[in-house]
This record gives sequence, C-alpha cells and structure tokens, in this order.
Amino acid sequence: MKKDYTYAVARIRSRELSLLSRKDIDNLIGAKSYDDCLQYLYDKGFGDDGQDSDVSALLAAERKKLWSLMAELTDDLSPFDVFRYADDFHNLKVSVKAVTRDINPDGMFMQNGTVSGEKIYEAIKAHNYKLLPEHLQKSAQQAMTTLLQTGDGQLCDVIIDTDCLNSIYKKANETDSEVIKLYAELTVAAADIKTAVRCEKTGKSLDFIFSALAPCESVNITLLAKAAAKSIEDIYGYLSTTSYSSAVDALKTSPSAFEKWCDDKLIDSIKPQKSEPFTIGPLAAYIIARENEIKAVRLILSAKLNDLDSDAVNERLRDMYV
Repeated sequence: MKKDYTYAVARIRSRELSLLSRKDIDNLIGAKSYDDCLQYLYDKGFGDDGQDSDVSALLAAERKKLWSLMAELTDDLSPFDVFRYADDFHNLKVSVKAVTRDINPDGMFMQNGTVSGEKIYEAIKAHNYKLLPEHLQKSAQQAMTTLLQTGDGQLCDVIIDTDCLNSIYKKANETDSEVIKLYAELTVAAADIKTAVRCEKTGKSLDFIFSALAPCESVNITLLAKAAAKSIEDIYGYLSTTSYSSAVDALKTSPSAFEKWCDDKLIDSIKPQKSEPFTIGPLAAYIIARENEIKAVRLILSAKLNDLDSDAVNERLRDMYV
C-alpha cells in the first residue's frame, strides 16, 4: 500500500509560501552591505535566536531546519536518503583522512546524513566496516586500503565520490517517485560530465576516467570516457548526441555555468509538483527547492563579503522554485 502524504503535502504548501522568490533574491543582490543582506534574511525567517552572522553557520542552521521539518512530516526519512547520502560520503571522506593522518575531525562533519559523522569516524578508526550502514561499507574498506597502501588521496576521493553517486542512483531507483529519480539522474549525469572534463584537462588515462564515472540512463559512460581520453571537443561532440546537447554552450563557458544549467533544468522539471496533492513528490521538490535557495543565499552573501560585481552574481544564480 502506498503511503498517503496528504497531510505532509498540506504542511509543505504553507512552507512553500516562505521560500525566497526571485524578487527576494533581487533585493538581496541590491542590498547595500552584507549586514543589510543578513537583516533581510532574518526578516524572512533565516537564522535562529542567536542570528549567527557567519555564512556557513547560518546556512548549516537552515539545512538543519529543513531536515527537522521533514522528520516532523513523516516517520520514515529513508525515501529521502538520496538527498542525505552526500553528507554521509563527505563524512566518510573526512573520517578516512582523519584516521590515516592522525588528526581530529571535530568541526569537519556535515550534520544531515543518514548516520552521524562521529559514528562513521569511530567505525573507520576501529577498522570495523560492519558498523557502518550498508551503502558505506564497500567504499570505506576500499578507500582505507587504497590510502594506506598507496598514499594516493586523489584515488581515495574517486572511490568515495563514485560510490556516492552509485548509491544515490540505486536508492532513487528503489522508489516510485519520478521527482527523486529525476534528481538522481541529473545529479549523476552532471557529476559524470564534470569529471570527464576535469580528466580531459589533466590528461587522465581511459582506465582512470572510466573508473571515476557512475552509470546512469542519460549518459553512456563508455562513450563519455572514450571522448574524455581524446579531447574536449570529443566530449562536446558526444554530449551533442544526448539530452545534454543544450548544455554544451554552458559547459564551454565554465563549470559553474554548467552547474547552473543542470540546477535550472531540475527546478523547472519539479515545478509541476506544486499541484500534486497526495504523493511524496511535493516533499522531495521542497527539499530540492530549499537546497537551491540555500545555494543562492550562500553565493550572494559570499559576493557581498568579497565585493563581487552584482552582474557576475546574477550570471551564476539559479532559477527559483517560487
């Protein structure tokens, strides 16, 4: 029996009203100072009682609010694990490097994964991988073995990053949510394309490139890897035969322009969920929209701190859900 999300969706509808609109984003960009930006965000409900002025702390608090809300709305967060795995694998990466370098990882962990960073660290420190959730066990053991035997931090990162993408894709395809599946498809495909471009620029071998790519439906990683082993023009040529053909111009501009293209495509694709009253789709769409909003705020606040030109900020800003 499918779970009824009617009540949760009704709650989400009210929360959607407080999402930042394009007008809000324009007001933030037009604010005279960083402090004016912060005050605007406080007035819109950002921050907590302490009203932390540090960008990272402020936005970490907003992500915590997001996941606290989701926990209120449903007694089972596992359908949303695809959005939380990135934090798990980040914390795995931190733990592996902390153990092998004998450093303290305090303050380095992301806080919204499916398992705490501290628990991951303790499992890695004990070399007891069975203490980890199943989706982390294989890459944890492989990454530790690789780093201890070779000292190759880059290869360790590739193992963890690729397994993260594989886990996101596998988990998404266990659900019946088209929104979650779409999120996973675009996430994996975009990561593969960016990895292929980086590998081409650094002259990686075909074997290395192929090992760094995660399979997905919209990208043939064999053809992409072969293109990346030849030239950037071969990558563009291959992509022109896929559903990412319209992203080639963005990719030629910069990696950030390509990321914007992917995020805008995702936001545009989930907007129909605003009229869906019963399924998990609107909840997943809200998570994506909220994360997109946090990205936009991070970009604007960072620009204010570093006196970046507003035109440059506008070029990188994603479309908003509302």
